[in-house]
This record gives sequence, structure tokens and C-alpha cells, in this order.
Amino acid sequence: MDLASFIGFSVCLILVLGGMSSGPNGVAGALSFWDVPSVLITGGGTLGVLLLGVPLERFLKFPTVFRKVFFGSSPDMVGLVQTMVSFAEKARREGLLALEEDAGQLDDEFLRKSIQLVVDGTDPELVKAILDTEIGLLEDRHGQNKKLLDTMAEMAPAFGMLGTLVGLVQMLQNLNDPSSLGPGMAVAIITSFYGSFIANVIALPMGKKLAARTGQEVLCRELMVEGVLSIQAGENPRIVEEKLKVFLPPFQRKRLEEEKSASKGGE
Repeated sequence: MDLASFIGFSVCLILVLGGMSSGPNGVAGALSFWDVPSVLITGGGTLGVLLLGVPLERFLKFPTVFRKVFFGSSPDMVGLVQTMVSFAEKARREGLLALEEDAGQLDDEFLRKSIQLVVDGTDPELVKAILDTEIGLLEDRHGQNKKLLDTMAEMAPAFGMLGTLVGLVQMLQNLNDPSSLGPGMAVAIITSFYGSFIANVIALPMGKKLAARTGQEVLCRELMVEGVLSIQAGENPRIVEEKLKVFLPPFQRKRLEEEKSASKGGE
């Protein structure tokens, strides 16, 4: 679970609801922001455009995007470096075939496939080509999901403005009743509020979080590729560790050294 996403969304929601309730009518005033026709125009129109612009199977997977944002987790890069170094040590002592059993116990499908390719004696250049292709396709899939959110962020304000224009036309048709102008104008503007809310509280932030998740996953897999190729080349485990530490930010390098020192002290 991504605690930051839950906190960020909750803070936005609370502040917006608080602002809506800060008027003279309090909570009752916040209820006046609910308008079914405006919801249908803004929300329904945005979803309709998404359905129009992408294949049905991708549209039906749209809920997985939200699950990725709120329930995704950052990869344990330090733990991954430690795993790759331990594989390098074992391969150096016992040979590459000794890694076959370890590969079968790995949860990460990409790493399991990478190790299995090496164990099977696949040419290093072919191993790199296969894994790089898979990383590229991963970026493409995630990019398509981000495009859904970008389209949502683009279209929601447009449909909000469309709903506002519809409300203004209906209001202007009743100019003979001055008492209806105020409520009519309020309803007309609500659709723009809905569009702005969908774009700036939901679509844009989630698109940025999804892009960050993609970057983390790609970096993690690039580390795996570098580690696997180093193991296949029979490089010294210390050299493997130094090569993989390049992928870590300074604070994670420090954590790696601390855990390494702690494990040596416990022996």
C-alpha cells in the first residue's frame, strides 16, 4: 500500500470539502455542490471519450491503474543488490547451473527468467536483447496507462466547460424570472468545478505517480540485467556489487553498507 498516495488524496479531499462547507450554510452548503446532470455531463462525457479513444480491453483494465497508484510499492533495491551479489558468489563457487534451483524460488518473474536464460547457456548478447525488449514493452504498457490519465485530465475540464455552457443556455432561456438567475448560474459553474476536480485531484497527480512507478520499475529491471550479465561473465562478486551500487541513491548505498557491516559483525 502506498501511504503517501492515500494521505495526499485524503488531504486534498478534506480541504476541498472543508472549503465547500465553509459558507454560511455549513454542511448543507456543501450538498449544494451535488448536481446529477453536471455529474453526468462531466464524468460520463470524460469516460465516453476514454472509451472512444482506446480499445475496449484496455479501457476495462483502467481500474488496475488506480490499484497501481494506491497499492503499488517501491522495489527493494538494496535487497535486490544483496540477492544479485549472493548469486554471483554462488555461481563463482559452484558454477552457473547451481543457480537453477534458486531461480525457481524467485517471486519476480523477470529476474527468474533472466537467471534461467543464463543457466541455459544463452549467448550474453541474446540475453541482453531479450531482456531489453521486455523492459521496452513494459515502458510502453505503462505509457499507455499514463496516456489514459492524461486524456482524462485533458477532457474533464473540457466537458466541465461544456456543461457550463449548457447551464448558461438554460439560464438565459429563463431571463424573465430574475429569481432563477442566481441558482441557475451556480448550477452552470458546478460542471467546471467537477472538471477541474477530476483533472487536478485525480488524473494529473495519479499520472505523475504512475510515471514515477514506471521509472522505479525500469531502473530495478536494468539493475537485474546488469547483475545477470555480470554473473554470466563470471565477474568477481565485489565487482558485481560495485557495479550495481551505481543504481542506488546515496542513502540506499549507506544502508547497504550498514547491513553488510551488521551481517559481518554477526558472523
